[in-house]
Amino acid sequence: MSKYILHRLLLTIPTLFGAALLVFLLMRAVPGDVCEIRLFGTGLYADQEQLDQCRDKLGLNKPMPLQFWDFVSGYFTGDLGESMWTGKPVAEEIGLRFQLSMQLAIMATAVAVIIAIPLGIISAVKQNTWIDYLVRAFSIAGIAIPSFWLGIVIILGLLIITQAWFGIPWMPPIEYVSPFEDPMENLAQLIWPAVATGYRYSAVATRMTRSALLEVLREDYVRTARAKGLLEKVIINRHALKNSLLPVVTIIALEFAFLMGGLVVTEQVFNLNGLGKLFVEAVLQHDFTLTQQLVMLVVVIFVLTNLFIDIMYAWLDPRIRYS
Repeated sequence: MSKYILHRLLLTIPTLFGAALLVFLLMRAVPGDVCEIRLFGTGLYADQEQLDQCRDKLGLNKPMPLQFWDFVSGYFTGDLGESMWTGKPVAEEIGLRFQLSMQLAIMATAVAVIIAIPLGIISAVKQNTWIDYLVRAFSIAGIAIPSFWLGIVIILGLLIITQAWFGIPWMPPIEYVSPFEDPMENLAQLIWPAVATGYRYSAVATRMTRSALLEVLREDYVRTARAKGLLEKVIINRHALKNSLLPVVTIIALEFAFLMGGLVVTEQVFNLNGLGKLFVEAVLQHDFTLTQQLVMLVVVIFVLTNLFIDIMYAWLDPRIRYS
């Protein structure tokens, strides 16, 4: 297993290099100029000399190979560059929002797992009963309802309930507070977006858990276990559940990676300043440096997530061995 992990980590080097080259070229192909936006966007007149000075300062007048080298060499020196729009270090811009997005992704994934696994098992065991129909309706509703719409409903519901019960309308905290500083304040801010997002992704995982478990329960070794007189609980927990979780783990892990930068609208609803919002702002301002680093961060997360999925496969299914 250790050799396999080392081999996979070495394979990430050409993967990340290829992704960096692709991102670099695509960003240069996008129409727009950060200097034109910065100078002409203010409504003031800017001549060609001012544009050239701005581009020289940001390194946009350098040849493409030199710009790409500056981009890649920053990973060896630890210098990710400076934002073309704010002038702040990119590592600082990302670091301020990474903790929030990471915590929200972990909480949403935990909510999805807590909902999906038990409901998927119950739905499979009680197939074609009213319980199964209820769980299926619950999961289909989760697929159909956007998480940002559910977030709006949650906020309105909390406003109405707190106004009716306590006479003071509830408002979500505006500024992010680390869980190490004030756990309750942090929980009050992130619990509801985590619930809204987690329910949306639990719906897919619930359907997958049900389908995978039903398929495994029809296998020969499960019928043999029943013929030997084993309890149904033992059959499901020890023999069927682990083998049926392989596709479920894949879905949940990939959704976790997507949550790190894909909750733009949900972050807007709950006034969260996470990576998704930063991503949109960087693209709108044509901030090449910040956008490139954000994309590479997402690439690294997906690569590590896929490695985690492969390791989980070997743990869940003893038949899978990596040499």
